Amino acid sequence: MLVKKENARSKKPTVIDVAKRAGVSKSSVSLVIRNAKGVAEATRVRVREAMDEIGYVYNREAAGLRSKTSTLVAIIANDLANPYLAQVIIALEARLDELGLTPIIVNINESLSRQQSIVASLKEYNVCGYLIVPAPETSAEWIQSLASNGSAIVTMMRQIDGGGAPTVMPDNRQGCYMATKHLLALGHRRIAFVGGVESISDYRERRQGFIDAMAEENVPIQDGDILPGSTKRLGGKEFTHQLLDKDDSITAMVCFTDVVAYGVYGALRERNLLPGQDIAVVGFDDLDDSRLLAPSLTTVRVSAESLAHEACRLLGISLESDGEAFQSNHKVLIGVELVVRDSTPALNDI
Repeated sequence: MLVKKENARSKKPTVIDVAKRAGVSKSSVSLVIRNAKGVAEATRVRVREAMDEIGYVYNREAAGLRSKTSTLVAIIANDLANPYLAQVIIALEARLDELGLTPIIVNINESLSRQQSIVASLKEYNVCGYLIVPAPETSAEWIQSLASNGSAIVTMMRQIDGGGAPTVMPDNRQGCYMATKHLLALGHRRIAFVGGVESISDYRERRQGFIDAMAEENVPIQDGDILPGSTKRLGGKEFTHQLLDKDDSITAMVCFTDVVAYGVYGALRERNLLPGQDIAVVGFDDLDDSRLLAPSLTTVRVSAESLAHEACRLLGISLESDGEAFQSNHKVLIGVELVVRDSTPALNDI
């Protein structure tokens, strides 16, 4: 019995012991130890008192050796020229700071090869986690390989089926479904869906929302009414000319994003047509500039702050569980809202 007592005395207290003593979670103890923001003062006091009572001492060097990581979190941005993504990143930076984590932001410009080379370089810096908007054609195997190194991974905006990483994204299908139903309720029947890239999940989901809404009203979709190929403003402009050159019966357009809608506005004016008067236009994202356009753009609002907060929440859980907290393809959908403005007149008003 004496030997057992001596062993008990020699055993150093752990974070789990502190958590039990303080009556809080292991993750809360870790946040207090890292002096992270966003922890209630009462919780911070309880944890500190528990550490003193059981003699817990945080060995920062030993902790670094155990985890083999830093507090660096890589934000892999698919396209920093996208103003909505810029809003998300600003919100991510603020939330990561509250968690005591340091963001590194890199732009891959929708390039799969750049994404792979950048991440390979970041591994040398012992990055502890990745918040990724994956490039088109990103494979499940690549995501799995990254996770196998012990890194916490959360994909945003786009889901990689089979990758095993949790995903935070807007309710894309519902957003485009609502936008299309709005146009149908206004009497439009010749409606096009413009923009996006077929290899990314958010395009496929938004397209499905458009298709589902049209099918519910038994409105046929003709060949050429769906035009993918680009997420850029120039793409929206080119698609509009392509669409109307072929078929001038179109009275409304659902756009993949607000940025694509801006290109549609430009093309319509080049054809001496007025958006919001001659053709109804709906966007997706609700960028700040969209309410300032003439006419102001009807769009689907997605909260950048909500998306960033949820992504960081999942990242934190994954960090505390060594990346094993989630089942494959765990997905969180951020709610969307249709914001009706001046760009969607009724068919009878055109």
